[in-house]
Amino acid sequence: MDFNATFTAFHKDFKIDACDEVLTTTGLSVMDTRDSGGMSQLISHLPDSLLHQILLLLPLQCAAITSSLSKRWRSLFLSLPDLDFTSINENPKPPSFSSNSIYQLLSLRHHRDANNLRSLRFRTPITFTSLNSLIRLAVTHQVQDLDVEVTTKDYFNFPRWIVTSQKLRALKLKSAYPGFRLPPSSSIFGGFQKLTSLSLSLVILYNQPYLSDFFTDPNFPLLEKLALENCFGLKELRVCCRLLQEFSLKNSLQLDSLEVSGNNLHRLKVVSCFHSYSEESVVKINTPNLKTFLWNSNAVTTTVYFLDKLICLRKAFVGVLLLHQDINSQKQRLLTLLSELSHSYKLQLGNQSVEILSSKKGLVKNHLPPFHNMRFLELQTRFDRHNVQALSCLFKSCPMLNILLLKIINDQTSERRQWNNDLWDMSNSEIQYWESQTYEVESFLKNLEFVEIHGFLECENEMSLAIFLLRHGKALIKMTLRSSFLCRDNLRRQMIRSQLMGFSKASSKAKISFH
Repeated sequence: MDFNATFTAFHKDFKIDACDEVLTTTGLSVMDTRDSGGMSQLISHLPDSLLHQILLLLPLQCAAITSSLSKRWRSLFLSLPDLDFTSINENPKPPSFSSNSIYQLLSLRHHRDANNLRSLRFRTPITFTSLNSLIRLAVTHQVQDLDVEVTTKDYFNFPRWIVTSQKLRALKLKSAYPGFRLPPSSSIFGGFQKLTSLSLSLVILYNQPYLSDFFTDPNFPLLEKLALENCFGLKELRVCCRLLQEFSLKNSLQLDSLEVSGNNLHRLKVVSCFHSYSEESVVKINTPNLKTFLWNSNAVTTTVYFLDKLICLRKAFVGVLLLHQDINSQKQRLLTLLSELSHSYKLQLGNQSVEILSSKKGLVKNHLPPFHNMRFLELQTRFDRHNVQALSCLFKSCPMLNILLLKIINDQTSERRQWNNDLWDMSNSEIQYWESQTYEVESFLKNLEFVEIHGFLECENEMSLAIFLLRHGKALIKMTLRSSFLCRDNLRRQMIRSQLMGFSKASSKAKISFH
């Protein structure tokens, strides 16, 4: 195959002049390299491995320019271990790149360099036939890391050459449109034996809705990272890989059942899954060494079972979707989930989670589990008056808490009154409520060191809480108040700030910072 013709096609849609500055700053400009003295000779005498490292610092089209200098530089370019066709132009978005040009460039690689293709990355519109041929060629060159994002005219089947690869370590396959189908589990037995990382996006599973034996040890014995996104039609999923450390599942709304197990799983992320109207969706998790659990934008009707106590849990985020159904059943499922996370060091609760805990039907105070390991609590809330009792109950459940981060969501639906009282006037109903909770949250007040409130509007609710924490926070070191962009009354703000600065505090170390 003619290299010059391929090189010309490679640059057909791009201006190579844009690379001059990049090449010059690395000492690889065409003029300098053709010069017989000085730096150019020094660079030319460097070993191939080091020159490869230098070329890999450049966008691919800039590295390609050097191939016109000499046979050695041509050989260096054609033996690059990493080919990233998305680096052509990152601003604002990598352009579509000809799949034919990619295929021709791979075809020019020598057989002696076949096992040096560590990674291949491209994004392009393509036919399934061309995609299959391109992946077959990449597998022939023993590619280890394959990152592909394609757009096709119709659904396509999972390329079979990927399954048979004995060198592939990492695979990322994303269909921008319209999606692809997975092969049946029986057809992949014996494949993927070396794969450690797998990411699949826009998978069409209407004819294969139950994946109970696909992501298992016989098929993926070395898998450590698994990410699934936009799995349409998936109803049941079981993931059981003994070496799996990270698992992420996003945008699988038809899912009814999820089962995840693995002693080595450290990070589990489930986002935007399950029918919002389903009443029988169930999640079973058997991951005794889990350290990070992220549960966001999932229907609260889902019941989550942890088969082992999460004694290693360090960080948990719970953000559920509030539905217009029986609030008591939603609250009970949320409380059950929180009780399973009671060993966590850090807990983050989304706005909808706080709203469910704040509901009038049924008191939350007698149901929240104690979080004795909790040191960091983040709450996202509109902080209306009806949220106050739920916040008090959460504080009571975190007796050893050191850091409190409150992110107030300011919108037109929030029912919050401006603070119009004198700071030392304790007759305010909000202040009186917090004062009545002093004994209930005594342990919390003894250990709390840092408080940060975002979206601070100097309204009654947040002012009452800030005053309460300053009056009784015996270990308080710093309170940071970050004003909302909606707060425009600078004179009033300065008055309240000056009052807070002069307020009598329980902790002699306490400092107030305004932003």
